[in-house]
Amino acid sequence: MSKEYNIAVIPGDGTGPEVVAEGIKVLNAVSSRLGFTLKYTEYDIGGERYKRTGETLPDSVLEELKQYKAIYLGAIGHPDVKPGILEKEILLRTRFELDQYINLRPVKLFEGVDTPLKNKGPKEIDFVVVRENTEGLYTGAGGVLKKGTKDEVAVQESINTRKGVERCLRFAFDYTKKRNKENKLTLCGKTNVLTYAFNLWERAFYEVAIEYPGITTDYAHVDATCMWMVKNPEWFDVIVTDNMFGDIITDLGAMIQGGMGIACGGNINPEGVSMFEPIGGSAPKYTGKNIINPLAAILAGGMLLEFIGEKEGADLIEKAVQNAIKTEIKSLDAGKMGMGTREIGDLIAKSVLSI
Repeated sequence: MSKEYNIAVIPGDGTGPEVVAEGIKVLNAVSSRLGFTLKYTEYDIGGERYKRTGETLPDSVLEELKQYKAIYLGAIGHPDVKPGILEKEILLRTRFELDQYINLRPVKLFEGVDTPLKNKGPKEIDFVVVRENTEGLYTGAGGVLKKGTKDEVAVQESINTRKGVERCLRFAFDYTKKRNKENKLTLCGKTNVLTYAFNLWERAFYEVAIEYPGITTDYAHVDATCMWMVKNPEWFDVIVTDNMFGDIITDLGAMIQGGMGIACGGNINPEGVSMFEPIGGSAPKYTGKNIINPLAAILAGGMLLEFIGEKEGADLIEKAVQNAIKTEIKSLDAGKMGMGTREIGDLIAKSVLSI
């Protein structure tokens, strides 16, 4: 009897439904070839629902999401909804309440993709960022005093617990060992200024490191990390960092790997339900034009497969994307790819059946 996996699908806003449709097309091709079944349930969550009903993420839907093997997300963000509402009440709430405490972001330059870095190629740009995903500045701790006056005070607090830091670090060490590339893990922080938070991170990092004698460890301030990502990206294998710094350096990573059209990520609960998505946002100006790049969503589908235990399927998707970039796709920019959104989905789906 073939394996069956229940997947929740949130197409979301803007071009999200378009790229998710192509991702599902590719996932179905992979499952057909390898003999397992993916059963999808779609949820109407996003800006249009909020505009229509005032709801963001109903409690009943959140409870249902806890029952799935994984969540496949298109994009959240609507031009008619004030920034922060959907992001906080859907994305952050999902991460926090499903305890998706790892944000996993591969930074991989495919052969044939342009990078803004001079004299760097796929051999130099191939690392992973492990970002703590449920603590730090993103918990919303803080407040405002005397709002709207000249004496206004705003405080935003970074919450870091030993439990939260250590489980993130252990995931990073385990991932580095599993990746088995350079077996090197870099802690990215700011120990010289954020002396309380990153003293905890640094102490925990080197204490946990004792349990992983095969992993080389080092440390870099976040500003130095940004410099080296541009100058010498080949120095990195796996980077582990807190929520805020992870958010920043992964967008830099997306640019050096060729842009948002190829960048994907996973919000991971290793013991529970994880969510996978392209990171380029909803791109509303491209909605319905069949010109948005679906490769990031397709690769996010590959990450989903690896998480549920179908590593062979994930590898098929990566190979198919690499082949398409080398032979068929002219650019990763919307409208310049040489073919439409649906045509790229068709191309990748056909490729995974023939590799």
